[in-house]
Amino acid sequence: MSDVRHVLVLPDRDAAEEVAEALGERFGVKEEPQLVRDALAGEDDAEDAQWLLVLRDEEQRLAAEDLDALAGEWDGWREEP
Repeated sequence: MSDVRHVLVLPDRDAAEEVAEALGERFGVKEEPQLVRDALAGEDDAEDAQWLLVLRDEEQRLAAEDLDALAGEWDGWREEP
């Protein structure tokens, strides 16, 4: 198995949690993605933080364009490796 990871960047925690739920519903992802708060440099205000959703895809089942579209529905994007 390879260690393939996808990172989706979302504008806030609510969006990240909704996308995490949608991953299970739409793509059958069973493993809970990791939610990580990504504060902007020098910012302590939670409103200035993006949230990262880190998702393991060892079987390489998830297509980049599908994840791009999903994240885009919540004004987010997928980071290129």
